[in-house]
Amino acid sequence: MSRLSNDSASLVPRTSFGGPALELDFPGLEIGVAEYEEGPTGCTVFHFPPAGAACATDVRGGSPGLIGAYDRVDAICFAGGSLYGLEAASGVAAELLRRRDYSRDWTAIAGVSGAIIYDFGPRENAVYPDKELGRAALAAARPGLFLLGPRGAGRSATVGKTFEFSQGEPSGQGGAFRELGPTMLAVFTVVNAIGAIVDRAGDVVRGHLDRATGLRSPLVAGLEERQAAGRPRRPPGNTTLTLVVTNQRLDARSLEQVGRQVHASMARAIHPLHTLLDGDVLFAVSTGAVDNELIDPIALAVFASELAWDAVLASFKQPEPS
Repeated sequence: MSRLSNDSASLVPRTSFGGPALELDFPGLEIGVAEYEEGPTGCTVFHFPPAGAACATDVRGGSPGLIGAYDRVDAICFAGGSLYGLEAASGVAAELLRRRDYSRDWTAIAGVSGAIIYDFGPRENAVYPDKELGRAALAAARPGLFLLGPRGAGRSATVGKTFEFSQGEPSGQGGAFRELGPTMLAVFTVVNAIGAIVDRAGDVVRGHLDRATGLRSPLVAGLEERQAAGRPRRPPGNTTLTLVVTNQRLDARSLEQVGRQVHASMARAIHPLHTLLDGDVLFAVSTGAVDNELIDPIALAVFASELAWDAVLASFKQPEPS
């Protein structure tokens, strides 16, 4: 019996969902999500109408999978499916080509960057986000709403697999938003890391879970225990994908540095991060709609770094306070 795949299944994109969501008022940003229940897997598209946005790309994981990495984009696509899921970004570009009446003019060519996570670990099939799913996500893109948890590219994401895959837990996509005077700032992330999620008190709150005891292992203690027991680690593929987007105008160098600063800061929220088997990618985007002399790029990145931590914590359902 052949494994279920895009070639053997009649796949229908799903684009309507309930559940928790981040509401935000960010002109020039539309967000769409599409999934295949047969995976389950999906993609998340960020569209920047009407004229696109400046973009810088920061790659820190040792096993990235990305397409584009352009310095100006019309859209960014996050997807599951490992390298096969890059096809979803091509679908976004194809849909933009259709919307532009199939113009071949150089200035009308759509710039779409994308990156993927490895989400085959929790599932047995080979269904991946393809061109039609990317098209569907862009068609569903709307302003003002970002779905949280196991939705879109984060549909089969897991975290906290440093020691064993069995100690991982479901995660998903998280987001956070803040206004600083005329400056708008948002961070969206799909968390599928080897590492566990750490809260602001320094405690592991997702992943590294010993299901027999219900306890979560601190990183160093867990590694020392495995070494003493002579048990090698066998972590599967992973990756955390992040988008930082602001409406504040930034020059190319400043935008690139904001991306680096925020990406480095995320090691406070995910530990370990940027490992050899993570494909961590961050896109920093500016729509350039406003100027704000009161917030320089360093300060902007500080605010964005705190939002990034909030976004990571929003990627899974928090336990109810006891």
